Amino acid sequence: MCVKPILFNTKMVRAILDGRKSCTRRVIKPQPQSRLCYTYACSRKGCIGKWTYPNRGAHELWGEEYKLPENIKDEELSKQWNPPYHTDDILYVRETWKNALNGYYYYEDWQRDDIADVTKWKPSIHMPKEAARIWLKVTDVRVERLQDMTDDDAEAEGCFDYTSTALGFPDVWDSTIKKSDLDRYGWDVNPWVWVIEFERCDKPESEG
Repeated sequence: MCVKPILFNTKMVRAILDGRKSCTRRVIKPQPQSRLCYTYACSRKGCIGKWTYPNRGAHELWGEEYKLPENIKDEELSKQWNPPYHTDDILYVRETWKNALNGYYYYEDWQRDDIADVTKWKPSIHMPKEAARIWLKVTDVRVERLQDMTDDDAEAEGCFDYTSTALGFPDVWDSTIKKSDLDRYGWDVNPWVWVIEFERCDKPESEG
């Protein structure tokens, strides 16, 4: 179990606090050429999991999504992928915030217009761990194509107020991707993604 930061925008923070968001998708980099599989390599220190390509015949049992390109090279087959988060990791949410003159932390989702203070709002990337008010426990990590998601998956992502494909998630997804990367990671490209499920939890005692 590791304690790691995770960034969410204000809309997604609100969805987490409202109990409407229990999942997030993150682009796999570099993009694999087929679906990855999770395997264990046992050693004296226990079983250590790793994400790799399946063997060449896996698709015969697991399905065509696991089929490897005919011309894939051994060098490519030897690659391993490490997701940003693993099952049982504890995450603290970084969000837009400020440290007001009175010494308290404030958060944009419900206090942006309520605080008369000369300090400025700060981006989530600069939020220190001690300012975090939302803690999450990772319950599952898997690999999927982005467009494999269902309407139920979109709801778990916090999308309820949309009417297009997957409850509007395509627009939400593309809004998080740099314009220069849309041709590599945008919805229409259907990239491989880490699907990370989580649940709210208390701040660990070890974190004070």
